[in-house]
Amino acid sequence: MADMFELMLTLDLRDELSEEELAELRWHLGAGPKPETLRIVTEFPLVVEDEDGQPVIENYPEPLLADHSEAFKVEGALDSVLERREDAACGAWALTSRQEIHPDGFDLVGELLGWLATKADARHRRFDGSVDLGWIRSYEECQPEPLLVRDGEVVWPS
Repeated sequence: MADMFELMLTLDLRDELSEEELAELRWHLGAGPKPETLRIVTEFPLVVEDEDGQPVIENYPEPLLADHSEAFKVEGALDSVLERREDAACGAWALTSRQEIHPDGFDLVGELLGWLATKADARHRRFDGSVDLGWIRSYEECQPEPLLVRDGEVVWPS
């Protein structure tokens, strides 16, 4: 578990989310039931053993930012909140999420973060076109790094 990271999202989303997208986002945040059809992150591959002991890949959907508990490595609490804004000039939705993430989860969470970047209010866009979603830091470090999506891909720590 030495590779655990604190992932902190703090962003405002534009008012162009469909009801289906909102339902799926709420599910990912642990704030609603799993929708019948997933549209944002659609594949959740997990290697399991079949009845003959052979590895097979199966789809096991699970919410990606849904921890609402004490943190294991980064200290403090984990939570996710999506709130409707009264002042739409700042974006229609305020999203905050603090989670622990292992690098093994970067790909799936990266899909969700890439999608969020396309919905982020213009104030989150930097001069180089990247989108600032919050920050990330190793649990061993004090100083966080910006959490950016550039060209549709999350810039993960190396």
